[in-house]
Formats: sequence, structure tokens, C-alpha cells
Amino acid sequence: MQLDPDYLRQHYAALSDEGLLEIDRADLVPAAHKIFDLEVASRNLVRPRDKRQVQTTIPGPPDLLDEETGDDEAEIDDPEHEREVPGVEEKPDWQDEAVEVWSYEVGPETQRLISEARGVVEAAGIPCYLDLCEIPEEDRNYPAQTHRWQIMVPVKQNLHATSVLERQLTNPGVEATWKSHLEALSDDELRSMTPEVVFCGLIDRLERVNRVYDEEIARRRLK
Repeated sequence: MQLDPDYLRQHYAALSDEGLLEIDRADLVPAAHKIFDLEVASRNLVRPRDKRQVQTTIPGPPDLLDEETGDDEAEIDDPEHEREVPGVEEKPDWQDEAVEVWSYEVGPETQRLISEARGVVEAAGIPCYLDLCEIPEEDRNYPAQTHRWQIMVPVKQNLHATSVLERQLTNPGVEATWKSHLEALSDDELRSMTPEVVFCGLIDRLERVNRVYDEEIARRRLK
């Protein structure tokens, strides 16, 4: 497994103090210890005694640096050790047909956000896994944002997963924005700002997908 020193430094530097201290040093490969310790020391933080913990969040990337040995590309031969590297997940059998439904760039809030989104997908009974990918240089909003975490699902469950994520994570914000917008309108403006007018595209889409579904059910003569 190749180790990327620059990415690891950027990742630790982007974490909040709390996020950095949430990382269990024992979960890191030895090659990452020096970079982690330097970041903790640079902030004058006191690191609690490391304990082995079950990974429920994504504290770090799978690619770490063997800076202590000076190797640019260090290999980890121990399979048990590799499974302990934070962020490494065994890919499912359907990975060749997997598609991304949600992603977040690596940053201080990534652990919480990606864990929340993954929980939404899993609660809907949709299989998924996390994957770390490099952001093409031309697509980066900031130079330091070089990687992002993706939630991957089977291609046939793409629409379902996207919809439940929008319902749970996006729609509450849309509702709040819509409410604030309406509260700022005059009485006459409010009367003309009906959902049927403003969201006609969404309503049309819903009517279309329902019609196509009903037609397919009828074509197969299913009840």
C-alpha cells in the first residue's frame, strides 16, 4: 500500500483539535506515528491514553507515510495490520458495479458528515461502502483539498439511495430556506408564490415517474 506524506499532513492539519484527538494512535500504522505526533505537539495538545476502539467513524485515510524509514513507497505485508488502518474497508463483490451517491471532501467535519450519510443509506437497507478518491487538480476548490470520501452503492440502487439521502439530509434545509423566503414576502407576493408554481418542475417529475411506474406494472400485468 503506497503512503502519501503530503496528503497525511494536510489531513491532520485540517482536523479540529477534537477531531485530531479522537484518532486512536494505536489504530495507525507505525509509519504514521511521527506525522500524527508532530501535529499534536504543534498544537500543544495533551493526547489521552490510546485505547483500541471499534471504528464507527472515518478518522483518517488509508494511505499513510513511512516517513521514519525514509521510504517513498512503503508496503504493508501483514493482512491483519492492513485491516486495522483507519478508513480501509474490504470491497464487496459488487464493487465493479458500484456508483457514488454522496461524497464529502476531507476536512474537519468529514468524519461526522460521512458517518451520518452512511447511516441514512444503511438504515434504508441499501448495501454500501466507503471509498477514498483523489480529487482531480482542476476540480479542487482549494489546493489543500486533495481527497474526498465517497459512499458507494450498487448501481441498481442508485436512485433509491440518492432519494433517501436527499430526504434526510437535503430536504430539511430546503424546507427551512423556503420557510424563511415565505416569511419575507408581502401578502400579495405570498398568494402568488404557491408550491404548484414555484416547484412545478418537481411536481411534473413526480407525476412522470409515477406514470411510468404504473405503465410498467400494467405492461407486466402485475397487481
